[in-house]
Amino acid sequence: MSFLVGPASGALVAGGVYYGFSNLIHTTTQQHRKDLHELSARISGASTALLQAPPPAATRIGRRPFISYVESRWNQEIETLFRGFYSWDTRLQEWGRDLLYETVPPPHSDRAQQDSLNSPALKTT
Repeated sequence: MSFLVGPASGALVAGGVYYGFSNLIHTTTQQHRKDLHELSARISGASTALLQAPPPAATRIGRRPFISYVESRWNQEIETLFRGFYSWDTRLQEWGRDLLYETVPPPHSDRAQQDSLNSPALKTT
């Protein structure tokens, strides 16, 4: 019989703790609900003159056309710079690929020598 007393007393204590917390949560929820309802009624029924609220953020932000212009020009210049580096990188990759796989004749080949000999600057007539 004593082996039933321990679990029964534990269940009784757990049930009491559960009931206490459940009741506390229920009462505080009801109080918060009541307070929120009262505040909502006060705000919706009050005129704008009675509300001591700051002006909206959109009215507090001043327009600065010069700063906006400088920022946009800066962004355009940075974009141009990055696009230039990207095109250099692409051309360098293509040049490296052509150099590695020899799709373009090397500068000291027979064809390059013939082209240099046939150039109009070297001809004397």
